[in-house]
Amino acid sequence: MRQILAYGDSNTWGLIPGSSPYERYPWEVRWTSLLQEKLAEDRIIEEGLCGRTTVFEDELRPGRKGVGSLPMILESHYPVDYVILMLGTNDCKSYYNVSAGTIGKGIERCLDVIMDHVEPENILLISPIALGDDVWRDDKDPEFSTRSVAVSKQLKEVYRAIADRRGVNFLAASDYVKASGVDCEHMDEKGHRVFADVVYRRIRAVEEGQIA
Repeated sequence: MRQILAYGDSNTWGLIPGSSPYERYPWEVRWTSLLQEKLAEDRIIEEGLCGRTTVFEDELRPGRKGVGSLPMILESHYPVDYVILMLGTNDCKSYYNVSAGTIGKGIERCLDVIMDHVEPENILLISPIALGDDVWRDDKDPEFSTRSVAVSKQLKEVYRAIADRRGVNFLAASDYVKASGVDCEHMDEKGHRVFADVVYRRIRAVEEGQIA
């Protein structure tokens, strides 16, 4: 039995689009549980946290710096055999004001930590879904801006280049799943189902040698 760590933000946590205060889809709806059903012989370790970034500190919500939590989580769940890494959406917030390239440097810091525990071929780096064009509006999430939307759409190619260079597997979530129109930020129930299937097929394709 492999232990597979799914490390991400609110789209791994399972936030229901537009819920206030934040509400979470039940376990049986979240993509992590659906993946668990498909990989019944393995154990999915769900580690999603709302607001989590790659390397940036959120002064209003402590503990969101992803690279800072990774060593403890990897040790806590030892041995971790496989890691699914999907971060970067929250890095696009106006507060951090960084480029897609800088976010890429942050995801590489996370990869550095993970690769101390897991071989590159057992890492799946996922570029997150793109933010919807209206995410910055007051009725959605004004922590983002129109620039944030543009940056989120650039992460796919930045992460792809990193994956190629570092020898890890890659998947672009934005190729298959879109943010709900309710908040332009999170997957809806259908999105979770589609995403679970895409991740499963990607893992199996690599295992079967269909993807180098």
